[in-house]
Amino acid sequence: MQGQGISMSRTSGQSVPPLLVSPREAANLLGISERSLHTYTAAGTIPVVRIGGSKRYSVAALSEWIRAASEKKCANNENAT
Repeated sequence: MQGQGISMSRTSGQSVPPLLVSPREAANLLGISERSLHTYTAAGTIPVVRIGGSKRYSVAALSEWIRAASEKKCANNENAT
């Protein structure tokens, strides 16, 4: 990855999506503020990978978190009716 924002590296002409993203990129992907991301991370709601002194977020884990949160919300809506 180079520069800011989510980019894809090139390996033999094929695009390879990033496995880990920075807190700023993760917050942007989720459509939340970095402060909210920090709050969710500190509470253990969103998983984080620590590499040295840096925090990184797995794109796959973020997708799974969204899926699980969506299923939970759908289940809560079904129980309310």
